[in-house]
Amino acid sequence: MELASARHLLSAQTTEFLDRTHHQMLIDGAWVPAASGARIEVINPASEEVIATVPAAATQDVEHAVQAARRAFESGPWPKLKPVDRQRLMLKLADLIEGQAQTFAEIESLDNGKSAAIALAVDVGQAIDVLRYMAGWATKIEGTCTQVSVPYMPGAEFLSYTRREAVGVVAIVIPWNFPLMMAVWKLGPALSAGCTVVLKPAEQTPLSALMLGELIQQAGFPPGVVNIITGDGRHAGAPLVRHPSVNKVSFTGSTEVGKLIGHAAVDNMTRFTLELGGKSPVIVLDDCDPTTAAAGAAQAIFFNHGQVCCAGSRLYVHKKIFDRVVADVALIAEQMPMGHGLDPASQIGPLISRPQLDRVCSYIESGIEQGATLIAGGQRSDLPGYYVRPTVMANVNPSMRIMKEEIFGPVLTAMPFDDLDDIAAWANDTPYGLGASIWSNNLSKVNRLIPKIKAGTVWVNCHSVLDPAMPFGGYKQSGIGRDLGKASLESYLETKSVIIAV
Repeated sequence: MELASARHLLSAQTTEFLDRTHHQMLIDGAWVPAASGARIEVINPASEEVIATVPAAATQDVEHAVQAARRAFESGPWPKLKPVDRQRLMLKLADLIEGQAQTFAEIESLDNGKSAAIALAVDVGQAIDVLRYMAGWATKIEGTCTQVSVPYMPGAEFLSYTRREAVGVVAIVIPWNFPLMMAVWKLGPALSAGCTVVLKPAEQTPLSALMLGELIQQAGFPPGVVNIITGDGRHAGAPLVRHPSVNKVSFTGSTEVGKLIGHAAVDNMTRFTLELGGKSPVIVLDDCDPTTAAAGAAQAIFFNHGQVCCAGSRLYVHKKIFDRVVADVALIAEQMPMGHGLDPASQIGPLISRPQLDRVCSYIESGIEQGATLIAGGQRSDLPGYYVRPTVMANVNPSMRIMKEEIFGPVLTAMPFDDLDDIAAWANDTPYGLGASIWSNNLSKVNRLIPKIKAGTVWVNCHSVLDPAMPFGGYKQSGIGRDLGKASLESYLETKSVIIAV
């Protein structure tokens, strides 16, 4: 659906924001163009229509933003704020987001293609909850007092303690699948710790980050504490993560790019958190109700059109109920209505871009060529935009590309199993280890299986359930470090030991 014909479905605030088609970047408290004047088009994936343009930042803009963040961290009012004042600013920002929740949801839908209703409940709802949760940590950062023993100084007495201090300037680079939510996942702990930030959203989905910048200003954050630059990875992201004045990088995205960022960070000894790719197994034991299992498996892979790092893309079902579960998942896939995200009846929206559509379809073709059986979907839709039908494939084996590589689309592969030890080995037969789910009411078997699964999160009788208090991240090539929970706050803090002779 083109924007002109969708305007009657949008709130007045969304229409007003979109009417500003010539958006700018937020650097040092001012809205500025790229130094070069270059701009990037923002595409609505449901219609392939240009809905806005944003600045195309490059090295000069990155330098401007990083230096603004450095000044704000070292000499502005930000480092003098008490923890309770940081908390108040963050809580005010959460309130402002809540007041604009519908607008954020509609912007995410137009920019990303996802359901506005889902964006309201998940993306915006999580952003608000995470900000409020992380705001609470600002007043609870503490060190420890230790009684030390120094054998080579007999009789000497010391007062010894540790301090937790903000790591400094943080570069945040976020993906296009959950733009607002990912921004807040990383902004929350960084601001709570007292860091300053340069945020670069994905070039495909920059609009909610820019709107967030407006609310950051309204909330009263000092200039330079949060800077938001727009641009692509090569010209903006790469110089940002390589910048020697950046103290920490927090990145969510592909494992391939994450490795490059890790190498660049190590060259400068920059701290980093990487939340990367996944190939999550969904394991259905023989006691599980087939209808429940099928509904859970469908949700695990088709949520957000499969564009989820922890999507349940590999389905393993006990052979006793395999045929029934796969048939039920295929029926669900065939019956899911497709359409733009402003249509409340739509359950499957477009993929983010033409290259992503081509990539997903190439994986489906690869699976068929390697001998997999197409049970449902597998075709591009004839709708305008970047749609592919929800896809279920069986008769697969672990050597196939569709079983080994992250597809990042609504494509499910299904395979039967018989033995718990076999399924643990198959589930771990991947370079990734982000998430997994087990579907069973047999807690004895479940608790035997959980320690064998090499994944950062194991869900039981659910999938992709996230909470601000629960750390999220991966084993193996799914990343280093954690978002959410106290664990994420810790990664934005340095520990300083103090020993005083008394």
